[in-house]
Amino acid sequence: MKRIRPPSQPPRAHPITSPYHPAMFCGLGAALCLATGAASAQQAATAAAAEVLVGATVIVKGQALDEADRARARLDQVAGTVSVVNNADVERGRAANAEDVLAYQPGVFAAATSGNGANKISIRGSGLNAFYQGYSLGIKYLYDGLPITGPGGTQEDLLTLNGLDYTEVLNGANAFSYAALSLGGAINFVTHTGRSAPGTAIGVEAGSYGYRKYALSTGGVSADNHTDYYLAYFYNERDGFQRQTPNSGNEYVANLGHRFSDRLETRLTVRHRNEELRNGSTITLAQLAADPRQSNATTSARKKTGTTLVTSKTTLTLDDRAKLELGLAYNDYPLDNGWRYSTTPQDWRSTDGSMSLRYLRTGDTLFGKPSDTTIAFSDTRLLKGDVTAYDQNLATATRTTERQYTVYTGSRDTVLSFANELQLSEGLALSTGLSFIEVDRDAHIDRTILTTTEKFPRAVRYNDHAVAPRVGLRYQATPDLLVFANISRSVDPPVTWQMGSTGVPYIRPLKPQRATTGEIGLRAGSEAHEGTLSVYRSWISDELLSTVVRQASAGVDALIANANASKTIHQGIEAALTSKLWKNADDDRLSYRQAYTFSDFYYRGDARYGRNQLPSLPRHVYQGELLYQQAGGFYAGVNTRAMSGYYVDYANSLKAPSAVIWAAKFGYEAPGRKWKAYLDFRNLGDRHYASAASTVDNARGLDSASFYPGDGFSVYSGVVYRF
Repeated sequence: MKRIRPPSQPPRAHPITSPYHPAMFCGLGAALCLATGAASAQQAATAAAAEVLVGATVIVKGQALDEADRARARLDQVAGTVSVVNNADVERGRAANAEDVLAYQPGVFAAATSGNGANKISIRGSGLNAFYQGYSLGIKYLYDGLPITGPGGTQEDLLTLNGLDYTEVLNGANAFSYAALSLGGAINFVTHTGRSAPGTAIGVEAGSYGYRKYALSTGGVSADNHTDYYLAYFYNERDGFQRQTPNSGNEYVANLGHRFSDRLETRLTVRHRNEELRNGSTITLAQLAADPRQSNATTSARKKTGTTLVTSKTTLTLDDRAKLELGLAYNDYPLDNGWRYSTTPQDWRSTDGSMSLRYLRTGDTLFGKPSDTTIAFSDTRLLKGDVTAYDQNLATATRTTERQYTVYTGSRDTVLSFANELQLSEGLALSTGLSFIEVDRDAHIDRTILTTTEKFPRAVRYNDHAVAPRVGLRYQATPDLLVFANISRSVDPPVTWQMGSTGVPYIRPLKPQRATTGEIGLRAGSEAHEGTLSVYRSWISDELLSTVVRQASAGVDALIANANASKTIHQGIEAALTSKLWKNADDDRLSYRQAYTFSDFYYRGDARYGRNQLPSLPRHVYQGELLYQQAGGFYAGVNTRAMSGYYVDYANSLKAPSAVIWAAKFGYEAPGRKWKAYLDFRNLGDRHYASAASTVDNARGLDSASFYPGDGFSVYSGVVYRF
């Protein structure tokens, strides 16, 4: 397929529309108008196009593209919702966590619940009520195309997103190329290289609630242009919005690339992070209204003695039409959960090893039509996984008796995929794919002093096989309008710890979650507007849901239960639009970007809950930003985030309140990128609101401690100097 874009057209952005602002419907209407009228406006520009997409190759004529633009051009060929976040745009304000980086992405919900991380990340309702302060579910996370998600899940300490060039977000089965078969899809974080971040940079940030962040990086390319390097160190610290919720961490990043020849290149990336985080607690609505900084019981803390991620990717170009990619990853992520502040701490030890192999071939013909083929193999296994639970004397912070020892070693996820892109005609392309999945889970309690009357097994070992097909169509109706549709199958096996418990001695057999998803949408653009709009519906069987059985109290952690649900539906609308509102002869400009996500998740007819809505995510989320950029480097903007209320229990008896949060930022980027500074104001109205909520079975309509408070009014500033 061929995608042509004139040089003056802005890069594809993330943002779009909302029920809270009627004018935003005009924005969506503009995108649809572009769909029908852009052809004549842009016909003359196609002869002088800036970039031409053929397969995965971007040919630049007259204008250089950075790596984020190249990724955006490549993902434009996907027949579904995808987006790319350029970290340079995010760093115009505070860029502390995934809530900052993933803002304005249609279909994505990211919210920080305490500390420095974004502890609630969901795409299309994936892992919609996962517990916080530990793991993220339902999305495959990758660094530089290699997974940090494995059979044990994804720990959140590497979601600080330091040292990034850009981020790819691929909703649902649109992440097929990354062997991601989860309902939510994949998020791929791409690390800076010596080519994308040359020179040395020093950054200092500070702000409300004791926020401090220091960064030092250096990068460069060898004289023969064969080797590049990027080295960085980051330190973060925060006292916390809720009282007594401090956190701190430091992170090292190293990225080394070498081109042996025009046909062989390799890249090695290493990340190492240490972290200490004392958790905030959920509070009631009454407490949220009176004093959101209060904490009912700060009962536990996470201590990461050192997460280490090592990835290696080697690419061998076999000939002009074929190449082979080999990826290896090692991820060691220990977790001391409940450190110091809990009567029942747990020591989690996890080490993943993964290998991926991709063969890509372009320029063939099939049935007389141009054809590109990809064969991919991915294997991720838990090389070591166990949890030891203890009794602890809080007065002396001394661990006494071992309560339970649970082993998960041997679990693995293996995927073999075949994909083809067939150009049926000049404007019409067919995408097909088929994945074969094998899942091994091994969870057993080796020893325990606990007893229970529940009739659960002490061990679960199973081998599960599944097939996941995907079919998609994309039609280039005009040079500036792409229409797409796809239908796909997703498979989410339970992660190891979902099947067990350290507070009660049992192993619960859980089935993999399966879903069939249909999606239809469009991408459109012109000189003034560029946007995307899609509608999807997922029919889900055995959805993996969780609930808080016992809330945390002084010295005792919360108890979480996981189970397969009856049949459910996830459906929604994902929309984004960026508009150039004004530009003068000096290249000063005013732009508006917006994103809207509608989420409708419910039971299809549960014996207990009927057709109740699934809890834990807002049905409507809107984000918008009006930004003025002066050609000399000054910029100023105001933005808003609006969220509707949503249920926090399966019985639909208690709701989190709706909220509209306003923010503003100002900054300056010196010409030549020598230095930059920003001032970022958050929650201008000091609104008391819930950023996220824990899920309970039935609140019976009574106010309960289920709500994580969002930060109040806050100010952040930062300076970066490059030399």
